[in-house]
Amino acid sequence: MIDDAEVWPSFDDAEPLDSIVMDPRDRLANLGFLAGGGVVFLLVALVFTTRDPAIDPGAGYVGAILLGLSLGLATTSIFWLAVFGRHNRIAYRGDWPRAIRRGGWVFLITALFVVLRLNQVFQLPIALFILALVAVAEATLSVDR
Repeated sequence: MIDDAEVWPSFDDAEPLDSIVMDPRDRLANLGFLAGGGVVFLLVALVFTTRDPAIDPGAGYVGAILLGLSLGLATTSIFWLAVFGRHNRIAYRGDWPRAIRRGGWVFLITALFVVLRLNQVFQLPIALFILALVAVAEATLSVDR
């Protein structure tokens, strides 16, 4: 006969309650990605308020890379948390690389759209084509084997 004390975690232990739900390394990684995104977003605000792309042509590209990096870092954490919640608070092997890859897609798309807009060649068909390419690539890479 299995005793209930063996099955259910005890809350009287020395560990805090939330360590049962999420590993400290996952929590630290999430906070690190969110904090990194916030710091880079402050750099985006600095670039956007102090440099004019009409006067300094490189400012637009720097802003595009920083904005993409900011959104990519922040969404990496959100992608991992969404999968973590969908898996009933269980972190499986490969969840972090998948979240980082999806955050990379966000970085790439954001930076590309901003650069296309800077060069005044951004159009809806081009944007939809890029999004379709990313969707097919992500669907291909996310297949569970």
